[in-house]
Amino acid sequence: MPSETLPNEEDACEFEAAIDHAIAACGGDARATIGALIVANSFLETEVEELKKAVSHAYVRGRFQTYTG
Repeated sequence: MPSETLPNEEDACEFEAAIDHAIAACGGDARATIGALIVANSFLETEVEELKKAVSHAYVRGRFQTYTG
């Protein structure tokens, strides 16, 4: 595994803190935490799809310029 894909210690601490926060937000119930994360992920996937459609539509209408370097 390349070293750039390994999390550094600070990122690992932040990740652990985020996990602890998510579990605490669900009253310590791991099953409820997983359910909440699945719902949140589904919402974000829907948002990404809607944004892709919006950007694609705007690009076709010439509202965005392509990067030519």
